[in-house]
Amino acid sequence: MATKLLLSVLVITLISLFSPSKSSNEIDVWCNKTPNPEPCKYFMKQNPNSVPTCKSDFRKMAIDLAMQRALTAQTQNKWLGSKCRNEKEKAAWADCYKLYENTIAQLNHTLDPNTKCTENDAQTWLSTALTNLDTCRAGFLELGVSNYMLPLMSNNVSKLICNTLAINKNDSSSSDLPQTYKDGFPSWVKPGDRKLLQASSLNPNLVVAQDGSGNFRTIKQALDAAAKRSGSGRFIIRVKSGVYKENLEIGNKMKNIMLVGDGLRTTIITGSRSVGGGSTTFNSATVAVTGEGFIARGITFRNTAGPQNHQAVALRSGSDLSVFYRCGFEGYQDTLYVHSQRQFYKECYIYGTVDFIFGNAAVVLQNCMIYARKPMDKQKIAVTAQGRTDPNQNTGISIHNSRVMAAPDLVPVLSSFQTFLGRPWKLYSRTVYLQTYLDSLVAPAGWLEWDGDFALKTLYYGEYRNSGPGAPTSGRVKWGGYRVITSATEASKFTVDNFIGGRSWLPATGVPFSSGL
Repeated sequence: MATKLLLSVLVITLISLFSPSKSSNEIDVWCNKTPNPEPCKYFMKQNPNSVPTCKSDFRKMAIDLAMQRALTAQTQNKWLGSKCRNEKEKAAWADCYKLYENTIAQLNHTLDPNTKCTENDAQTWLSTALTNLDTCRAGFLELGVSNYMLPLMSNNVSKLICNTLAINKNDSSSSDLPQTYKDGFPSWVKPGDRKLLQASSLNPNLVVAQDGSGNFRTIKQALDAAAKRSGSGRFIIRVKSGVYKENLEIGNKMKNIMLVGDGLRTTIITGSRSVGGGSTTFNSATVAVTGEGFIARGITFRNTAGPQNHQAVALRSGSDLSVFYRCGFEGYQDTLYVHSQRQFYKECYIYGTVDFIFGNAAVVLQNCMIYARKPMDKQKIAVTAQGRTDPNQNTGISIHNSRVMAAPDLVPVLSSFQTFLGRPWKLYSRTVYLQTYLDSLVAPAGWLEWDGDFALKTLYYGEYRNSGPGAPTSGRVKWGGYRVITSATEASKFTVDNFIGGRSWLPATGVPFSSGL
């Protein structure tokens, strides 16, 4: 009898040892609902005492998990810096270090109990976190040094962020909420900022003038002074007329900076970094801004590297709730890098050749003049290259009530080059043109392949009530993801109101905006 009892206890013990626990089963059930269940299960089971009881629990745990892995990855990345074998590896690594830091900040922002964070905010910040890691990988690939360092940096952070995007997206249809406008600006522009954007005269905190009549002669000196200010209220720097040869970085900690020029024809910031010159695309920007709430008015951002140096960015913005009003962006390939977050461009002039409005922000360009320049021989002109890598990112390029024209240098040779509205840089590329004038330079097919049939079924390219000789859609591409939008309801998803939640933040900037169609 005792032997039988002993055997029974032994069997029960073995079954309990080798059968999955209840908590393990519950974790499996939750993780199986995500796009990447295996890393979810593996890392969550390392803390079996913590089991989600409801969806909001699981969402918080998934973001926490992504954060923990990102912090671990960043520690590893720091150690890898000394392993770089040449300048190109070092350039790509330096970008990655900065981008991981920003990803950690975005995840922190989403988790912060003191942040009044809507589902749309969360989806924006998680989208940015993922875009940062895609940008990190891209730097190694474009400089041709991906064989050594990139495998050492491999981790599961991107997959874990994709999971958080999927969970959060299913939580809400926040990206489809109606967006509203006031005085021509999305509602996220606060009334005070709206006044500043429209005011004929401002009281700047600092003045930059090359002739010595201001507080500083360079913009960098003024930004350094602004970084030392107490608080993070709106800080206005007036930049008097002149050509400023400076590469500027306005980082995460520098919130609510406003640069006001004397007009886009007279206040110009210029640089010449490029991939051809050894920079990554990310680091080639003449001006790069990630500090939240950045505003620029009456300034031209220029990159003079020329078409032969390939990717060369004039401005890169990863600033959430940023606004550019009556600004100019001049370059050739990759002029305007709308990298991430929510952005609004009003009455701006954008010049370029290949992919010259590109990135993975949720961005609306309204009443803008978009000029295609003469590219290198045999190049095709593509206005946009949108970089959405995940179907749950709330990102895309929306061009509304604007004009697509040939720049003066392209006009005499127009018949030698084809111009397209965009091409799919990434798998879920998303771009729409709404009520925009398309001149005769736009090819009848409208859109260009990136590489064979890559992304043609998964992209979303739409046209709604455009006009002009380049607007007829009868000869357009027949891709699965292309659509002529006929419904105002579908088109309105890409207005300032709905797409970038403008009603909640644009009024404060004082920039006029149209909220709907």
